[in-house]
Amino acid sequence: MHILPIITSYSTLNSPHPTHTPLQNTNMGKPLHISFSLSFFFTFVFFILHPSSATNVYNVISFGAKGDGLTDSTKAFTDAWAAACASIASTTSIIFVPRGRYLLRPAVFAGQCTRTRIIILIKGTLVAPSDYRILGKADSWFSFEGVSGVSILGGVLDARGHALWACKAAGNQQHCPSGATTLSFTNSNNIMIKGVLSVNSQMFHIVINGCNNVRLQGISIKAPESSPNTDGIHVQLSANIAIVRSIIRTGDDCISIGPGTRNLWIERVKCGPGHGISIGSLAKDMEEEGVENVTVRTAVFTGTQNGLRIKSWPRPSKGFVNGVHFRGAIMDNVQYPIVIDQNYCPGDEDCPSQESGVKVSNVTYKEIEGTSATEVAIKFHCSATDPCTFLRLEDVKLSYVNDERVAQSFCRYANGKAYGLVQPDSCF
Repeated sequence: MHILPIITSYSTLNSPHPTHTPLQNTNMGKPLHISFSLSFFFTFVFFILHPSSATNVYNVISFGAKGDGLTDSTKAFTDAWAAACASIASTTSIIFVPRGRYLLRPAVFAGQCTRTRIIILIKGTLVAPSDYRILGKADSWFSFEGVSGVSILGGVLDARGHALWACKAAGNQQHCPSGATTLSFTNSNNIMIKGVLSVNSQMFHIVINGCNNVRLQGISIKAPESSPNTDGIHVQLSANIAIVRSIIRTGDDCISIGPGTRNLWIERVKCGPGHGISIGSLAKDMEEEGVENVTVRTAVFTGTQNGLRIKSWPRPSKGFVNGVHFRGAIMDNVQYPIVIDQNYCPGDEDCPSQESGVKVSNVTYKEIEGTSATEVAIKFHCSATDPCTFLRLEDVKLSYVNDERVAQSFCRYANGKAYGLVQPDSCF
């Protein structure tokens, strides 16, 4: 997975004295419930059904957009955003994108809007230019920065990533741009992303960075298994985030959880192909925020490289992982269903030779079942200097797809307890 640059303007998470009081072991297995302010979503439904003087609708066609897939409609979209953002005559503004294919270059949608809530209702498909270099030189295709109360509802985002992937696969990395994230929100609050389909992103599909109170629901993500660094949803330096009822098929992590993530709820997510749901990679930097209070429930992994993973580089770091609850996952032919890897170094090239400084503690795996594609179904490869503590396995049943051999567990500097039926046998 490509490592995103950390933006540290989210003041709460960038506190010089971050709060990360260890959770008590007596609370393990009790997932933390997260409340979200979703009034802006229901406001959208009401005003769509009952338009009034309190609602302004900005149709991108009226600003010059053409749904022919050939005409550059970028200015029409940014002009519609500017009008909605500056509106003082309504409490809700709707930017409407009718059916059609709209060609768009990279665009920034900046905040400091009036108190208006903005709903972007997309019935059509947004397509990137055929020349991958136009998108590839930008950090993001659609970048929302410093916004509040924004909802994106529906639509298809087609970044046409194949040409960039081919460039990288040809071995001429120095001649290829790094690639763009399809949709990013930075330093933003009270965001809803619902019913969006993202296909063939050049790099990450959706990034939530430095945000608070974000809900992603009914998201569909599609990219080939061979597509490089195409993480489905990446969250970092953000708090109070929910990802629910989504299907992710991609070439990297279905969901990646970076430093500074707190109060993340993931439920009813289907992953595969892909690299699983991963916390990390961590320990990229010495001064790094921790990850705390993450819940993953009712997830299904099909043919993925990993299932539930925590990964950190083998180098010193002030980062930590604390209070993680994995519950109710099904593994179908997953290479590594349960893994903590604190010796992470993809490709095994120029790897650090130290021990990871990331402290992993209070991690629960409950009601996990299915099949492992490798013999080691449970792998806890922790740090010698900062061993994993308060790990909990409860009602875990994983079998090796090779019926002639029995699944195994592996522990290195891992401390914990097993409860109920645990297969393979715990190595604690």
